[in-house]
Amino acid sequence: MYQRHRLAALAAACPLIIPAAALAQAPTEQAAPASTQGVTSYAPDFFAEARPTTALDMIQRLPGFVLDGGDNVRGFEGAAGNVLIDGRRPASKSDSLEEILRRMPASQVLRIDLIRGGAPGIDMQGKSVMANLIRAETNTLQGLIALADRQVYDGRNLLGFRAEGSGRVGDLAWEAGLVGGQGVDDGAGQGPRVRVDAQGVPLILSDVDSEGLGTNAALTGAIEKPLLGGQFRVNGRLFVDNFEYDERNLGRAGGPLEVSHDDVELAETELGAAFTRPLGTRTSLELIGLRQTANETFEATFKDPLEQVRFALESDTVETIGRGVLRWRQTQTLSWELGAETALNTLESRTRFDRNGTPVALPAANVEVEERRAEVFLKSAWRATPRLTLDSALRYEASDITAQGDVVLEKSLAFAKPRLSISWAHDPRTQLRVSIERSVGQLDFDDFVASSSLNTGVLTAGNPDLDPAQEWLVEAALERRFWTSGAAVITLRRAEITDVVDRAPVRLVGGGIYDAPANIGEGVREELALTLTLPLERLGVKGAQLRGEATWRRSAVDDPTTGENREISGLRALEWEAHYSQDLPAWKSVWGIDVFGAWRETYYRYDEISTTKLKTFVVPFVEWKPRPEWAIRFEIPNITERGMRRTRTVYAGPRDTAPIAYVEDRDIQFGRMYRLRVSRTLGG
Repeated sequence: MYQRHRLAALAAACPLIIPAAALAQAPTEQAAPASTQGVTSYAPDFFAEARPTTALDMIQRLPGFVLDGGDNVRGFEGAAGNVLIDGRRPASKSDSLEEILRRMPASQVLRIDLIRGGAPGIDMQGKSVMANLIRAETNTLQGLIALADRQVYDGRNLLGFRAEGSGRVGDLAWEAGLVGGQGVDDGAGQGPRVRVDAQGVPLILSDVDSEGLGTNAALTGAIEKPLLGGQFRVNGRLFVDNFEYDERNLGRAGGPLEVSHDDVELAETELGAAFTRPLGTRTSLELIGLRQTANETFEATFKDPLEQVRFALESDTVETIGRGVLRWRQTQTLSWELGAETALNTLESRTRFDRNGTPVALPAANVEVEERRAEVFLKSAWRATPRLTLDSALRYEASDITAQGDVVLEKSLAFAKPRLSISWAHDPRTQLRVSIERSVGQLDFDDFVASSSLNTGVLTAGNPDLDPAQEWLVEAALERRFWTSGAAVITLRRAEITDVVDRAPVRLVGGGIYDAPANIGEGVREELALTLTLPLERLGVKGAQLRGEATWRRSAVDDPTTGENREISGLRALEWEAHYSQDLPAWKSVWGIDVFGAWRETYYRYDEISTTKLKTFVVPFVEWKPRPEWAIRFEIPNITERGMRRTRTVYAGPRDTAPIAYVEDRDIQFGRMYRLRVSRTLGG
């Protein structure tokens, strides 16, 4: 529960200010993109009819393109998203691609190149499709001011704001932004809780009343100027967040009252620097330095007539990264990259668990972990023929991990990570992409320490002695572009996984068993993904567009408790979303509906199987732009009042030997909301 609430809190402010449903604006049919050798260029005229405000509005209208913000992992190389800015990755990890694109006015975009399958001089970062946003240099002050208000069904009134600007003083360019607001946990709400024994006899009948609220703010800034024959850029970010969750669980017919409260405080900082310099007509150098810190405190309390329980966690993490890349354009059709990256990651974590005032021991409750990691890589992109492109890479990483405190260990890891991607254009509108890659997952420091969800009674031990999961991933994608702005992509993936990270029992020396993250052996994951951009102009609906994506997924691994084959914990069998929009130029408006599909995820612990089902989330909206610089947007999030259902099958001991103790079901409903946002752009 803690991780779910934390993510809700971290994302709370931004959706209140700039709508995620900017997806739902249709590109024009009037301006055809230019396309050469797998690179399709979209000029501002392509997006003009929808009157985009930010670069994000434009990126989200690219046919057949789905924005990937990258992975939240340690290190720089493996955290890449699928958007470049002027051919380079942003020198930031904590500042998301979506936020960076939101801060960039649409008037600053010269064009967007959509690169399919690879191109010489472009680091695809392992992605099959990459967008490269090219900015126009301007000396005028540009910015955005936005205010938002959200009315929640339970009477809460939540505010958000955004103020951003960019400009130039001589040869120095600057950017600054302040974003803040409040957001609700839409997994909380009201609903019944039912617990029955193995024979279906009711043990608990109660009503849950819960709510979660996050309040956060982010301050960002950057400066860039010429230096030593190149460009030097410094960026910084400060993020603070507070999230609180309260739950009252009242038994029916005079049953007991259970009360729980979670409080999360988070403070993050980031300072990054990047230097790029040409070393000739065909060679360039890029240097990046990055340092991130995070301090987090989490306190959870639970009480009923029989007991009082308290769980507290404080952790400090620091990540320091240094990276250098040398790029060489050998010919117009062949380019190389040689680079190295080093990182130092540290974690200090302190945990306390009390039951009725008596401390209870937890495995890996207090630990200090240090990881020193280095990686070297060689990459190439070769357009062998006008139709055939090969993108390849060989990376090698090595790391040393030490832990002190409740767990003392030293271990060294080393992995080779090759990748080969081949793209073939059957004709200018049809492309086949095939790739094979060995990837290594990043160890999650959250798995190293104990965690808790007191309102469900689940305690999870930490495990610093984890190995990262490794997988051989084979992928094939077929893309067909049609009409002026239509595209369909079908993708098949299969991953053979070693050292799957899942859940397993940990037995204490003095007795007792806890659930913990662990390597549980070999597994497999298979996926079928579909992406569609369908302009409806030719079907008789002027200015309308339908966009959608769906991924079907299945997996298999041997359960460490029962030995039986099952799916990998936490992998959703189906994820999908659809976005319909229609431009109304005569009304200076766009209207539409965003639909985010239902999903299910299941976790297998040694004594419990828990399943969460989130129902479909529907958001109709209308946006009016009375003048080019003004935008007024109204939407109704969760108009269908969808909820979240959690079912736990709890055993009296390990699932392979113990009978079912009880089955508990919570069906929590969250009502609709109403949101109004007013924004104004500044400058050209």
